[in-house]
Amino acid sequence: MTTDNHHATALRRQGELAVLRYVHANPGSTRAQMAKALALGTGSATEITTRLRARKWIDEIEGPKTGHRGRPSPTLVPHPKGPLVCAVEIGHERWRMAIVELGAGIVEERSGRHGATDADSVLAVLRKQIAGASRECVPRLRAISVAVSGTVQRGRVVQSTLGWSNVGIEALRIRPGITLLLGNDASLAGVAEARRGAGRGVGVLLHLTIEVGVGGVLVVDGSPALGSSGAAGEFGHMPFGDRTLRCPCGARGCWDLEVDGRAMARHLGQPPPRDPRSAAERIVRDALGGNPRARKAVASVTAAFGHGTAALVNALDPDRITLSGLARELATAAPEALDRAYRDGLMSFRREAPPPFTLSALGTDGVLLGAAEVAFDEVLSDVRLAGELR
Repeated sequence: MTTDNHHATALRRQGELAVLRYVHANPGSTRAQMAKALALGTGSATEITTRLRARKWIDEIEGPKTGHRGRPSPTLVPHPKGPLVCAVEIGHERWRMAIVELGAGIVEERSGRHGATDADSVLAVLRKQIAGASRECVPRLRAISVAVSGTVQRGRVVQSTLGWSNVGIEALRIRPGITLLLGNDASLAGVAEARRGAGRGVGVLLHLTIEVGVGGVLVVDGSPALGSSGAAGEFGHMPFGDRTLRCPCGARGCWDLEVDGRAMARHLGQPPPRDPRSAAERIVRDALGGNPRARKAVASVTAAFGHGTAALVNALDPDRITLSGLARELATAAPEALDRAYRDGLMSFRREAPPPFTLSALGTDGVLLGAAEVAFDEVLSDVRLAGELR
């Protein structure tokens, strides 16, 4: 192949990559909108779209009626036989799985209780569920992306509320060549919130969630800041708490122990709950129902969350803070306690216009959608697509 042919091939592939990434981020756009956003000429946009339709990556369908005369413009959507990824969420007691197409549409979803703490048993259940997805879906899977409630470093779970230590997910590889990805659930939820939720368009987003402890991520221009080994975002293990309390992580004084169901139980004089998340939900309901002891416990925990969040804002300088999980419930149940503690902890120059709190727009789907997002980052990477778009 001549140098000119190499150059032409590279330019063609670059255009295809750009269009695929645009359709993934903006499904339902018209070809004209896509061409304008990518600075493509009409002829180039038509040529690239035609090639990608022939390869069954994207499709064009009739757009919604607008009430104006003439036929509506066709819209760009995922091809019904196009590539898929599998997103998996492993929680404290339950699992969820979703087959997701380009553009973040969920094609198939399953959930259940895993009923076990040993990794081998849980992964065996999940492998069976993934392999049992519809026959049409399984051959089209390009990647499996797992979100776990725990610390992930270099592709392994090194510490988890599930009791896992040094666990990989190779057991989920249902066929050779399929890509396996592993991430922290809170960090992945933040990625989804930044790209498709309440943080969309925000340059520097701090996402925080509380389940069993506090997790989250700093997302800059849609990309998570995960540190040198992928273990960043363990905000709950910053020493914002009582130094006399030893955290299961091994450190003393972790913020985790001040802001979830374990802290609420301590404030109420109750023993540590087996499931801190369920316990917290019950206590928040009691507080909203007017129980004075529950209201005091919720306010105390919310204040601890607000004060720690201020420290993160002082250090990380985000534009906005999105809240999911129990953090969202605390903000709704005790907004005054949150605002007061947050502002008290801020450096004085920030108090006039502090980064605002915004409730998650994705709710419980954030983790799965985040896992799917990083899977499609891999599927739509230059190296991966160079082999598929020959």
